[in-house]
Amino acid sequence: MQQDPFSVQDKVVVVTGGMGQLGRQFSLALLSRGARVAIFDLLAGHPEALKRFGAYAPERLLAVSVDVAFRESLEAGLAQVQERWGIPHGLVNNAALDAPPNAPAEENGPFETYPADSWEQVLKVNAKGVFLCCQVLGGAMAAAGRGSIINISSIYGLVSPDQRIYEYRRTGGATFFKPVAYSASKSALLNLTRYLATYWAEKHVRVNTLTLGGVFNQQDPQFLAGYCAKVPLGRMAREDEYNGAVIFLLSEAASYMTGANLVMDGGWTAW
Repeated sequence: MQQDPFSVQDKVVVVTGGMGQLGRQFSLALLSRGARVAIFDLLAGHPEALKRFGAYAPERLLAVSVDVAFRESLEAGLAQVQERWGIPHGLVNNAALDAPPNAPAEENGPFETYPADSWEQVLKVNAKGVFLCCQVLGGAMAAAGRGSIINISSIYGLVSPDQRIYEYRRTGGATFFKPVAYSASKSALLNLTRYLATYWAEKHVRVNTLTLGGVFNQQDPQFLAGYCAKVPLGRMAREDEYNGAVIFLLSEAASYMTGANLVMDGGWTAW
């Protein structure tokens, strides 16, 4: 019987930020299809961490406390994966920082006064962290002569945030603008992907960007109304709707796809 080209059975995949909303979904989708998943996350060392992933056996799931912004932490994490399963077959660069709703006022203020420290912190995780993950984990895959890397980006890495969506915050008396650092960091991934796709092509390591739209997470109704009005499909994504793209990009079904940007945004960037 011919093997399913979409199979990820027994593939070893590292998911950074695997304890977060999307990272957990990616990890569960991979586990349900027979992959072995290593979660790299600062919270992965918590004794209760793996309870969020149900009854998956330790031989299929590994949680490692890793700070993606530090090479030494990544090297230690890779050593644990290699000791358990060998060199990974896949890497999902999902870990990222964005300004949360309760961020200090200056982080959501005008661009002219956006703090340089906040810029550096976001870029440290979202750009430097992906760079280091690719160096350490991607380098190991290249040495093994195979692999697939997915760099998770955002529509705000392709187009500017529409500040009109946040007008309700400003009419309510707040000085609120979607900050610049997240957008800058996510756009950086597009050319990192292209660079590495060509650099590692002869090593049979495929590198692609997966650009995502917003995910529903009980957001403010006024935000939802403004956001969804800009989406041709009329809604935010469910948290499980990106799993298929991750499976595809890690599988042999995408064996001729590298250096590409797969956009899943409900049509946001189509008009």
